Amino acid sequence: MDQIQGDVESEISLTVDDEEISESGSVCDETSPFGLFTEDVFLQIGEGSLEHGMIMRSFLRGLGSVAKYTNVVAIHKNCLSTLTRKARLESFKLFSEAVAEKCGGNANIRLGWFGGTRDEILGIVKHGFSHCGRRPVNGQSYGVGVHLASTQFSIDGALSSDVDEDGLKHILLCRVIMGNMEVICPGSNQFHPSSQNFDSGVDNLLAPRRYIVWSANMNSHIFPTFVISFKVPSLNDFLSVQANVPKPRTSLMTFSALISILSRFLNPLKMALIDKCYNDFRRNKITRPQFINSLRLIAEDGLLLEVLKPYAQDQKDQR
Repeated sequence: MDQIQGDVESEISLTVDDEEISESGSVCDETSPFGLFTEDVFLQIGEGSLEHGMIMRSFLRGLGSVAKYTNVVAIHKNCLSTLTRKARLESFKLFSEAVAEKCGGNANIRLGWFGGTRDEILGIVKHGFSHCGRRPVNGQSYGVGVHLASTQFSIDGALSSDVDEDGLKHILLCRVIMGNMEVICPGSNQFHPSSQNFDSGVDNLLAPRRYIVWSANMNSHIFPTFVISFKVPSLNDFLSVQANVPKPRTSLMTFSALISILSRFLNPLKMALIDKCYNDFRRNKITRPQFINSLRLIAEDGLLLEVLKPYAQDQKDQR
C-alpha cells in the first residue's frame, strides 16, 4: 500500500465496541436534522475529540480544492445497538480471518467512501446493502458491484451523495476486505472474480481510486463505521465562487512537459494517478476537459499556477 494512503488509514481508529461508543457518543433530539441517525443507529462524535479530528481531516483532504468550501456539520459512529449489527461486525471479523488465511496472512482491509441518500445510508447500516451496481461513485462504472472510493478520493463519494431536505449530504466511511485485487476495465460487466485467485476489483493496482466489492460479498466484506454529514455549495454556486479564481492554462505547454515538471513536486502516488489519467486521455477513454479536471484535482490549482507562471510570463513578453 502507498505510504501516504497507509498513513491516512492507520491514523483513524476503527475499533468499534460498546465501551468506546458509550464514552465518545452524544445524542441528538428528535428535532435535530440527525434525529433519524440517532434512533439506535448512530451516536454523534464530539467535535473536540481526536477521532472527530482525524476523520474530518481525512475527508477534507480527499476533496481537493473543494474542501475550502465544505463544512463538516457532524460525524456519527455505528453504535452497534442491536444484536443484528453486532453479529455483522463479528461476521466481518470472521471473513477477515478467512480471507487473511487464504491470502497468506493479510486480508488487505482498506477504508472506502460510499455516498448516497440519507435514507439509503440509514438502510445500509440497519439492514445491509440491498443492491449493487446502481450507484457507482463519480465516473464510469467498473464492473457490477458495490463501488467505493479509496481514502484519498472522498470527492468521488461526495459527488455520489444527494442533498436531503435539510441541505445536507451524507457519506459513509467503511472498512472493506479487499484480499487479492484484480484490475477491472471501465465499462466492464464483470460481476464476480475472474478466478479463485482474486477477491475484489480495483481500477488501478498501483494506486486504486475505485474499490469494487462483488454482490456475493457486499454484506460480509463491507462494514459501515462512520457517516459524515456535510454542506457544500451546489454545482452552480461552486462555479460562481470559482469564477474569479485564476485557472491554470495547460495550453501554455505540452501535457508531457507539464507532467515531467510536476514529478519534481508530487509524491509517487499522485504521479501514478496523473500518468493513468494521461494514458486514458491518449487512448480516448476520457476527454481533454475530463483529463484537465483530474489533473487539477490531483495536483491542485496552486501548484499548477506556480509551475505555469514562468511560461505565461514568457508568452506575455513575446507579444
